[in-house]
Amino acid sequence: MRTPFLALISGALASVLFTGVAYAAPPSYSPVLTKNPVYKTGALELKECDEQPVQSGDLDDARVYLEFLMDCLNESWSRQLAKKNIPFSKPGFEVIAKPGARTSCGRFPAGAQAIYCPKNKKITFLLDEAILAEPFELFLMEVLAHEYGHHIQQLTGMLRIVDNVKGKSKARLFDESRRVELQAECMSGAFIGSVWHSLGRREFDFRYIVKVAENGYDFRSHGKAKNIAWWLKRGFDAESPSACNTWAAPKSRVS
Repeated sequence: MRTPFLALISGALASVLFTGVAYAAPPSYSPVLTKNPVYKTGALELKECDEQPVQSGDLDDARVYLEFLMDCLNESWSRQLAKKNIPFSKPGFEVIAKPGARTSCGRFPAGAQAIYCPKNKKITFLLDEAILAEPFELFLMEVLAHEYGHHIQQLTGMLRIVDNVKGKSKARLFDESRRVELQAECMSGAFIGSVWHSLGRREFDFRYIVKVAENGYDFRSHGKAKNIAWWLKRGFDAESPSACNTWAAPKSRVS
């Protein structure tokens, strides 16, 4: 069944990353955001990532799949940051079976598929019945690569700038939130694009998750569905974080 994933991806992209995020359109942004060295690191070099087999409804299979995928993400992004001598550290990772679990950023929120907590640099992934129903789709990879994008934002100093909410209007906070989320979506696409030919998948598999995103919900904190899909595909086509500078993008692309 594919229809339930229209709701699933909306929940996945509604991940709550840190408290105080709410965002707007300021006249300018910090160079840490607009001119971050990560944009100058070129294409992601890792071109192979072996996907582990996953059976429908099997939580252990999905957990192993994600753990192997974490190895690929760690290798890919560690190489990338090394190009500009940006210190790298692996994020923590855990799987939960139902929402409400305690994390260093509070309880795991209802409606989210995964979250990244910058306080302890940890990704928590919810493997619920919905995503386990069709684990062979690209959603497991897309969601985890999205959360890993937030880890890269943390390592490159971007989340530190954004998390400072003092003196910011509500409109600005929402604007920043959308740029953070859309950038992570683009970074997810860049990783998927870089290893795509090693996955042995049909082109339809990627087109499908883009289509699901396009037909999803609009979020004031995460952006319009059409923009979520646009940044995902932009990253995929470029295979590089150079395509993911949402901080220099016009309002129309981050609305």
